[in-house]
Formats: sequence, structure tokens, C-alpha cells
Amino acid sequence: MDLLTLPFMQYALVAAVIIGLAAPSLGIYLVQRRLSLIGDGIGHVALTGVGVGLLTGNSPVLTAVLVATAGAVGVELIRERGRTSGDLALAMLFYGGIAGGVLLVGLSDGAGNSNLMQYLFGSLLTTSPEDLALIGGLGAAVLAAMLVFRPALFALCNDEEYARVSGLPVRTLNLLLAVTTAVTVTIAMRTVGLLLVSALMVVPVAAAQQVTRGFRSTMTLAMLIGVLAAVAGILLSAEVNTAPGATIVLLALAAFVATAVGGALARRFRRDRERPPAATEPPDVVLHV
Repeated sequence: MDLLTLPFMQYALVAAVIIGLAAPSLGIYLVQRRLSLIGDGIGHVALTGVGVGLLTGNSPVLTAVLVATAGAVGVELIRERGRTSGDLALAMLFYGGIAGGVLLVGLSDGAGNSNLMQYLFGSLLTTSPEDLALIGGLGAAVLAAMLVFRPALFALCNDEEYARVSGLPVRTLNLLLAVTTAVTVTIAMRTVGLLLVSALMVVPVAAAQQVTRGFRSTMTLAMLIGVLAAVAGILLSAEVNTAPGATIVLLALAAFVATAVGGALARRFRRDRERPPAATEPPDVVLHV
């Protein structure tokens, strides 16, 4: 393909591979803790960070990382120490992030509104070498953290009280999840946009769960689906001129449907094979007088 020789396509594909690996590797822990929608909340806070970058003339990705990280840590501390429940803290994160982002973007120049659309809906084809370096560094850090601390995070996500009794640093692990979620959201916003960022963390995991049983196999398959959906979405969007973010998410959803149907058929076939044969009816007995 001639498109693959263009630098911006090469940057986009490299970034897609990084985000396709990092997002599901974190998403499996969020799904396990029933926090699938936390990415949306942090995405709204990242919108405030984008507004700060557009207003001050700094890199919106970098300011979004800083603001989203501060917001995620704040919500985790409120949830842990305060009387505010997790869903209420997440709601405040939604509303505060939206209000701050709209206010700051409105204070920036006219070009800020058009630039904002790239972060709301994704614009991976405009990735610069500087953006790629930032995405690569942060994505590698998230992926390394998820793999290195996998046993501890697995214990935390399954039973927090058990993890605390076992001597694991529960507060540190919770803060690690909060920070890495904020980082993943902000680097993935260039791929799928802030409005769809949770999908890349959750949908590949949900798809993998349809056909796998173990945690490690689910994580591996989810990362594979994430990479395939991201790369195929970039190539397809370039060919048919569609939005990369929406194309990636739709391909991930298609993978979910395929694995759900395939998993259901496989389970049905397995049940049929394990079912004992039906008892045959004995022949009629003829009585002779």
C-alpha cells in the first residue's frame, strides 16, 4: 500500500500498536473491579487538561496527562478517606471535567474549538513525532506496570479486603490504577477520542472473556484484539475516509460479537458432547398364555 510509505501513517500505526496493547492491559483490571466507566470520567477531566494546553499554548497531551492524573488521584483519595461514595465521586469528575474544559476552550482563541474536536473524536493521523514519543514513553510505562504488578493487582481487583489482610499495599495499588488509568485515557484520546476512550479499554476485554477462562489468557487475547482493532481501524479509515476512532471502536465491537457467537456455539457443542446418550426404550414384552 502506498499509504504505508507516508510518515504520518507510520506514526499512526506505531501509536495504534502502543495504545492497542496498553489500553486492554489496564482495562482488564477495571472490568474486574466493575469500574468500566471510570475512563469516561477521567476523559472528561482530561478535557480540562486539553483546554489548559490550548489556552496556554503548551502540548494538550502533556497538560491532559497532568490534569487527569491529579483528578484521578483526587477521586481515589475522596473515595478512600471521605464519605463520598465511588459513584458520586465519579459523577463529580464527569461534571467538573466538562465544565472546566468548555470554559477553558472558550477562553482560548478561535482555533481552539477546531483543535478540540481532534481530542473529542480522535485524530491519530495528525500524530506528530513529539506526540509519538510521548505516547510511546507513557504507553510503555503503563504496559510495564500492568505486567510487573499483575499478581498484586489481580488480588486487589478480586478481593480488596483479602489483599489488605495479605499485606499488600492496597492504597499504593489503588493509586497506581488511578494514575495509569489517567495516563492511558490521555494517550488514547489521540486514537479514539475522549468520548470513546473507555471502549478501547473495555470492549477487547469483554470480547476476550467470551472465549477464555483464565486471567492471563484473557489479558493476552484482549491485548491482541486491541492491537488488531487499532491497526485495522487505522488502515480501513484511511482507505474509506472515515473517522479513525469510530472505525476502531466498531471493529472492536465486531470482534466482541464474533467471540460472543463463537463462544456460545463452542459451549453448546461441548455440552452436547458431554451429555450422556439417551436411554433406549426396552422392547415390548409379549406374554404367551
